[in-house]
Amino acid sequence: MSFPSAIFIMGPTASGKSTVALDIAEHFPVEIISVDSAQVYRLMDVGTAKPDRATLSRVPHHLIDVIDPDQHYSAAEFRHAALTLMSEIIGRNKIPLLVGGTMLYFRALQEGLSLLPPADPPLRHRLEQMAKELGWPAMHQKLIELDPESAARLKPTDSQRIQRALEVCHLTQQPMSHILKAPRQNDFPFEAISVALTPSDRSQLHRRIAERFDVMLNCGLVKELQTIRRQFPSLTPEAPSMRCVGYRQAYQYLNDHINAMQLREMGIAATRQLAKRQLTWLRSMKNEKLQEFDCLSPNLSAQVCTFLHRRLHDQSL
Repeated sequence: MSFPSAIFIMGPTASGKSTVALDIAEHFPVEIISVDSAQVYRLMDVGTAKPDRATLSRVPHHLIDVIDPDQHYSAAEFRHAALTLMSEIIGRNKIPLLVGGTMLYFRALQEGLSLLPPADPPLRHRLEQMAKELGWPAMHQKLIELDPESAARLKPTDSQRIQRALEVCHLTQQPMSHILKAPRQNDFPFEAISVALTPSDRSQLHRRIAERFDVMLNCGLVKELQTIRRQFPSLTPEAPSMRCVGYRQAYQYLNDHINAMQLREMGIAATRQLAKRQLTWLRSMKNEKLQEFDCLSPNLSAQVCTFLHRRLHDQSL
């Protein structure tokens, strides 16, 4: 049985994914689905490099501006929404074009999810209060007692993942590491044409990252966050939205924990670390079906479009 095609454009931040996606839209009947865990937040436009209104009106985009900054959004929610949208796009005789750098979402979409329980807000609140009193290193120590395997792969300061692992332990009465080893629920009725945009020269990507962060600062990243904090006064640095690169550092700046120079330096450094993690994910996803292109190539979009023409033609035969 043949499945309908879907195009995946993956790559680290500043690799040019959005530009390539818009060029693809000039040659193929596509609708874009954002695979970006930061672009789901409303009002967070500058720091997430969302497409502008003219672009959104020219090419249909989905899974942008889904929730408010004080809300949570999970890989499971993304997977459900993306699969629904992909089916609807196919029904309109178009091709789903999934574009972004949240590799966890790409993996969850194709490979399915472990049978982990959904978030429990009251329990999360209790864990956060406990962490305020004891500190996250102490919470990490508790995780060592309950789930040493999960604790071993987490840093004592990784508050988000420590909290989730403890939450799962309390909700299921078993270590999260045991649940993750169980077979995943998987249903992916599409043929993915996967493209990875990776740099032949890491230093050039770092230069792009610095330029991109400077643009965000000049376009009002700090002012944007000030507006968000006024509108959502209960927002804390621990909120998932405020852990996004750029916003975390801007939050520290507004709280007078760092100065403007440190905001720039730390923001660029954090973005470089994000790119490194994204490239590590891509290396782990390498297989005969993942086609890589040098994101620094001057004719990148033409190369990708030529490849897609060939693959889509082969799959239609």
